[in-house]
Amino acid sequence: MSAWVNEYGDASPTYQFVALLVRTLREANGWTQDELGSETGYTGSAISALERCAQPPSEVKLAKLDEALFGGKKVLRAAQEYMRMDRYPRHFKNYAKLEMAALSICSYETLVIDGLFQTEEYARAVIECGYPPRDPEEADTLVRGRIDRKTLFDRKPLPLLELILEESALRRQVGTPEVMRRQLNYLIEQAQRINVTLQVLPLRRGATGQHAGLRGSMKVLETSEHQTVIYLETGGESILLSEPGKVTEFAQRYAKIRAQALSQDESLAFIEQLAEEWE
Repeated sequence: MSAWVNEYGDASPTYQFVALLVRTLREANGWTQDELGSETGYTGSAISALERCAQPPSEVKLAKLDEALFGGKKVLRAAQEYMRMDRYPRHFKNYAKLEMAALSICSYETLVIDGLFQTEEYARAVIECGYPPRDPEEADTLVRGRIDRKTLFDRKPLPLLELILEESALRRQVGTPEVMRRQLNYLIEQAQRINVTLQVLPLRRGATGQHAGLRGSMKVLETSEHQTVIYLETGGESILLSEPGKVTEFAQRYAKIRAQALSQDESLAFIEQLAEEWE
């Protein structure tokens, strides 16, 4: 079930609280929904939808409501971080909290492009083609949540972001050829950022007799408290590891994968070649 639904009682607790707060303050001011809409540049029906938990408020709408109801004291905008969390699957929320403030994130992905580096259309294709199938509302929520994570790229201080992609993730078609071409070009574009490193682990790696990535995807994250944790995800379930011995084992495995991958220059040239094949 989507985090955003048309039944007030089934909406996320954060959304219910925001909706109640908006309605309470609107009524305290003696405003109708149309009048509050006029104050904020929205229709009365849009205000009604928010108060009924029928439509998730955008950050822009929350900012305008905050100005009208609280004189710009950022009361409603303080809820934005928590409302973003409502857009993530339950198994992902604990990791998402760490990711938002992480000092560094080192990822190795084998099946699809890492979510943080996905275009919106590729993200939608990944989410919609999975099983069991998702209803359109849930898919929209998950896509919005995934795209919202991209604020991390420009956060201050800049986090260090490393991504190692198994070649199979680059070759696996998800969506149309045009979606794939734009996705690969987007990877090349993001790799130009000063805080981003992108590498490819070739399919032929196993032919050498050494392939450190065969046990699957992983993320090695350094928290804002300088603690290293490991995030593993499979089949809609996830694990966060912080036990020093386990963290060392996975961190060493990641370091070996990085050493076995192509250099960034070689990787970008390889991705450019693959992008041309999707023309």
